[in-house]
Amino acid sequence: MSSLTLLKGEEREVKTSGGSSVDGTPLDYIVVLSTVVTVLALIPFSITIGSGGLFPMSQGIFPLVGWLLGPLAGAITSGMGTLIGVFLAPHTAGIPLISIWGAVIASFTAGVMSSRKGNIYWRFGLTFVFIIELILYTRHALSNGVSFSTIIAGSLIDWSGILLFTLPTCSLIAQCISSKKPFFVTVGVFFGTWMIMGLSHLNQVFITYYIFNWPEETWLFLIPIIPLENLVRSLIGTFIGIRVIYGLRAIGLMKPKQAIY
Repeated sequence: MSSLTLLKGEEREVKTSGGSSVDGTPLDYIVVLSTVVTVLALIPFSITIGSGGLFPMSQGIFPLVGWLLGPLAGAITSGMGTLIGVFLAPHTAGIPLISIWGAVIASFTAGVMSSRKGNIYWRFGLTFVFIIELILYTRHALSNGVSFSTIIAGSLIDWSGILLFTLPTCSLIAQCISSKKPFFVTVGVFFGTWMIMGLSHLNQVFITYYIFNWPEETWLFLIPIIPLENLVRSLIGTFIGIRVIYGLRAIGLMKPKQAIY
C-alpha cells in the first residue's frame, strides 16, 4: 500500500469560462436570488404607517444580496425581485417605485462596504448623498412644525445608519461578515443589516415625507415603532444570512468577484 502524498502549492483562483455575468456575477445567481426576494415579498411582517400597505420580509435580505453578489449585481437582483413582487404581492408593495428604489439602494450600498479599489469613492459619494438627504428631511420636518428633539428620536435608524457607514465601523462590519468565526459573522450581519436598512429607509422616507407631510403626532407615534421594525429586519437578515453564508462556504460555490462574504 502506498501512502497518500499531500500536495501543496499556491492558492489558485477559480474562474468560469464562458457564460453571461454582471460585474463578475453569473446570471444564474441573479435569477435564483431575485426569485428568493420575490418569494419573501409575499410575506408581510409589519404595517406601513402613513402610506398604507405592509412591509415585506424581503427587506431583511436586501443587504445580504449585496454582500453575496456585489453592488451592481446585488442592486439588479433586489430591484428585479421587488419589481416582480409588486405585481405578485401588491399588499406589500407600498409605493411601488419607492419600494424598488429602496431595494436597489440597499443592496448597492451593502455591496460597496468592502475596501476594494473603487469602493471607497462610492462610499464617499453615497455618504455625501445620505447626509444631504437627512438635512433636507430634517429641514422639511421643522418647517412642518415638528420639534428638533422629535426629529432626532424619529430618525434614529437614519442617522445611526449614516454614522455606522461613515465611520470605520463600516469596514469593521465588512471584516466581520468575511470572518471565519460564527460570532463575528453574526455580529457583522446583524449590525450590517441595521445600518444598510436604516440608509434604505432614509432614501425612501426622504421622498414619502414630501408626499404625506406627517404632523408631529405621527412622528411621536412612530418613534418606538420604526426602530422595532428595523430590529426585526436585522433579526430576519441575521437568521437567514448566517445560514446562507455558511452554506455557500460549505459547498464551495464559486464566489462572485465583488462578494464580501
